[in-house]
Amino acid sequence: MTIHLRHLVLILGDQLDEEASGLRDFDPKRDAIWMAEVDEESTHVTSSKQRTTVFLSAMRHFAARLKARDWSVIYTALDAQNNSGTLAGELDMAILKTQPEQLVMTAPGDWRVLQSLRAVARKHDLNLEIRDDTHFFSTVREFAEHAQGRKQLRLEYFYREMRHKTGILMDGKKPIGDQWNFDADNRGSFGKQGPGLIPPPSRFAPDAITQEVIALVNQRLAKHPGSAASFGWPVTREDALIALEEFIAHRLPNFGLYQDAMWEGELWLYHSHLSCALNLKLLNPREVVAAAENAFRTGHAPLQAVEGFVRQLLGWREYVRGIYWTQMPDYAERNEQDAQAPLPAFYWTGQTDMACLRDAIQQTLAHGYAHHIQRLMVTGLYALLLGVKPQEVHHWYLGVFVDAVEWVELPNTLGMSQFADGGMMASKPYIASGKYIDRMSNHCKGCRFNPALSTGASACPFTTLYWDYLHRHADMLAKNPRMLMQLKNLNRLSAEQLAEISAQAQAHRLQQ
Repeated sequence: MTIHLRHLVLILGDQLDEEASGLRDFDPKRDAIWMAEVDEESTHVTSSKQRTTVFLSAMRHFAARLKARDWSVIYTALDAQNNSGTLAGELDMAILKTQPEQLVMTAPGDWRVLQSLRAVARKHDLNLEIRDDTHFFSTVREFAEHAQGRKQLRLEYFYREMRHKTGILMDGKKPIGDQWNFDADNRGSFGKQGPGLIPPPSRFAPDAITQEVIALVNQRLAKHPGSAASFGWPVTREDALIALEEFIAHRLPNFGLYQDAMWEGELWLYHSHLSCALNLKLLNPREVVAAAENAFRTGHAPLQAVEGFVRQLLGWREYVRGIYWTQMPDYAERNEQDAQAPLPAFYWTGQTDMACLRDAIQQTLAHGYAHHIQRLMVTGLYALLLGVKPQEVHHWYLGVFVDAVEWVELPNTLGMSQFADGGMMASKPYIASGKYIDRMSNHCKGCRFNPALSTGASACPFTTLYWDYLHRHADMLAKNPRMLMQLKNLNRLSAEQLAEISAQAQAHRLQQ
C-alpha cells in the first residue's frame, strides 16, 4: 500500500535525540520517521561486535521511544527479509512506499552517508532538507569563518573564541583563574604506588532488546573483531544521564590530574566514558558542560579538572568537527609523510610482546574502548613511528571504538595521531620514545623490552622507531620550531648509532 507523506524524516544511528532539528516540526498525522539497520554500516570498515551492538541497540531503544509517542516509524532490522544491505537501498524502497513530498534530516556525521542519501533524493527528484545539528555549540559555517584567512588553524584560538561566545568558565571577558588552559597541571602519573581504589565505571546490564542485538551480531558478524560478552554501554537517554551523574560525582575531581595516566589492566580510571553517549546524541554537550561547570562552582571539583574536561567538549570536539566538514572529501586521502606500511596484524588480536600495546588493544577488542592517551600515545604512536598508511589506521579506529563516528574519528586519527595532514590540525607530530610510556604507566615494568634502549635484543620498539622517525623525517621536522629540541637530541647521535638504529627499525618492520 502506498502512503502519501509530507515529510519522511531520516534518522541515522548517531542522531538519537528527540529534540533533533530534523524532528523540530514533526507532524504525526502527515510525517513518518525512517530508520534502517544495514550491513554496509558494519562492513564498509570492519566494525567490532561492541561497536555494532551499541549502535543497533541504541537505535532500537530510540525507535521504541518514538513509537510510544504514537509516531509512525518505518524501521528495517538488520535481519529483515529483503533488507538491501545499504542505507541507499532501504531509503529508495521507503520513498517508493511512502511517496513523500520532501525528505528532512539533521546534518549527518559522515561524508559518505551524506553523499549516498543525496544521490537517492536526486534519483527521486526530491528535496533533501538538511538542518543544522543543534547538538553542537557552533555551526560548521562559524568554524569556516574562524578559519578564513588564517595561515594556521590551532585549537587554542578557536577554544578561546568558544569560551567568549558561550561565557563558559568566564569571569566577564576574562577566563576564570586568569588562565585559558590548565594542561600543564593535568599530566600526572600514578607513580609506583599505582592508582589505588578507583571509582567504578557506569555499566548497564543488557536488557531484552540489547540481548537480542548481541545474539544477532554474534550470528551475523561472527568473524568481526572483538566480543560483546562484556557489553555494558548506555543505550538509552536514561542510562546516559546516570552515567553523566556518576562521572561528575565520582571521577571528575581527579580527571584532570590523571587524564594522561595509564596502568596495566585498569581501562576505566578517572575518564568520563561519555563520548559514546554524546556521539549517539543521547546526551547534549550543553548539559554535560553545565554539570561540570556547576561542579567547579560548588567546590566539588577543582578548576584544572573541570577546564581540562570542558576543553575536550567545547574546544576539541567542536574543532575536529569543523576540520572534518570544511576539508572533506580530500582530507580522508591525506598522507603528507607518504607512510605506506600495512597495519600490523596484531591490531586485530592484541597478540604482541609489547605490553602497552597488548593491554590497549586487548581492552579495545573486549570493550570497544581505550582512553585518549592509549589511542594517541600507544596505538596511534606506534603506527605513526612504524610508518603505517594513515588510511589503514583510520579504518581500524573507525571500526573498533564504540564512540567512533567519522566526523570526530577521522581528524583525530589522520590529523592529530598520524600527522598525515602535514600540520593542518596539530602543531607538531605527537611522538615520543618508550620512556614516555614508562613515565606515564607501569607497562614497562612487566615488559620484556627496555624503554631506555634503542638497539639490541632488549630495545623497546617504541624507542628504536622514535629515533628512526626523527632521522627519516629530519628535514620536514626542522621546519617546525616545536621539534627543534628533539632534533637537537637526535644530532647528538653518531653516524654509527644512527645506522644501527635504522637497521634495527627496518628489521622490526619486516617482522610485523
